[in-house]
Amino acid sequence: MPFAAIELTTGEWLYGEIFCLVRTSLDVLLTTASILHLCCIALDRYYAICCQPLVYRHKMTPVRVAVMLSGCWLIPTFISFLPIMQSWNAIGIEDIIAERRALAGGANDTSCVFLVNWPYAIICSAVAFYVPLALMILAYQRIYVTAMSHVRQIETLQRAGSAPVFGTAPIVTVRSSTSSDPMDHYRLRPPQSALPEHGHMINSRMRIETKAAKTLAVIMGCFCLCWAPFFITNIVDPFIHYSVPWQLWTAWLWLGYINSGLNPFLYAFLNRAFRRAFLVILCCGDERYARQGSHSYGHTNRACSAVSVNGTSMALRLSFLPNRSYSDNGRTILANEPESQESLGTL
Repeated sequence: MPFAAIELTTGEWLYGEIFCLVRTSLDVLLTTASILHLCCIALDRYYAICCQPLVYRHKMTPVRVAVMLSGCWLIPTFISFLPIMQSWNAIGIEDIIAERRALAGGANDTSCVFLVNWPYAIICSAVAFYVPLALMILAYQRIYVTAMSHVRQIETLQRAGSAPVFGTAPIVTVRSSTSSDPMDHYRLRPPQSALPEHGHMINSRMRIETKAAKTLAVIMGCFCLCWAPFFITNIVDPFIHYSVPWQLWTAWLWLGYINSGLNPFLYAFLNRAFRRAFLVILCCGDERYARQGSHSYGHTNRACSAVSVNGTSMALRLSFLPNRSYSDNGRTILANEPESQESLGTL
């Protein structure tokens, strides 16, 4: 971005032909890495919420995280430095590049012209944008469907609890998912006053659905609006004889840069775990923030495997229940503390 800003301000390239290739390679590398990291975040959330929520922390080991992060940097390297430094992107369009350089300034050291042939444009765009976009859409769609399914299960549980038989509150049996000890099973009779009325329950459900929908809309909306114009133009341009004006290219490129700049603030605003992680990084690993994030994270990911209301068994994650849960030596306990309903908003 700094070199692009200088070139845009001065109207010429001041750093020579070799560094032009290096700058272009870094541009492709960092742009692709940024998008792939967003894709990994979406896949991580999908794996945690939709596939195996009870064993997520055991499956998402540091080794697997390291492999995912390594892929986010190795894959962009193979579509940036390797083909660009070998001039594979210029095969078949050398005359067009020479003509553009002549129009721009007449010398290689005063202009940085980067054009790509159609095979490179398609492969690079698919790897850097279209495949991650498809994976993100599928992941967030499944996350939203799963979240709404949990909301409906909560509503069913609350409806069953709001109509006790013979004037007694329903008995809720909670079984720990981390222990087979019969002593780890609890039968709780929540106070009837803690059960919300039907109207309040519907309003609460609508707020959760609205917040989840807004969260996903903001994340995917910003990503698509900022990057789609650039990658659509990147594929179309080779097939229309490279007639897209350079001013439009510059506008689309800087729009993508804006998305990369927004992502830390966007994800930190929507996700409490990201906020804590950023605090740990900015504070050089201060253990106070690390302990705080680990403590809360452990609470939201411990869940009971079965809940029964008046003899009817239901599989629910406690992170979505209206009462918070915490674990004590493998035993899952319900506390009568109102849920902040942030769980669905921090997908």
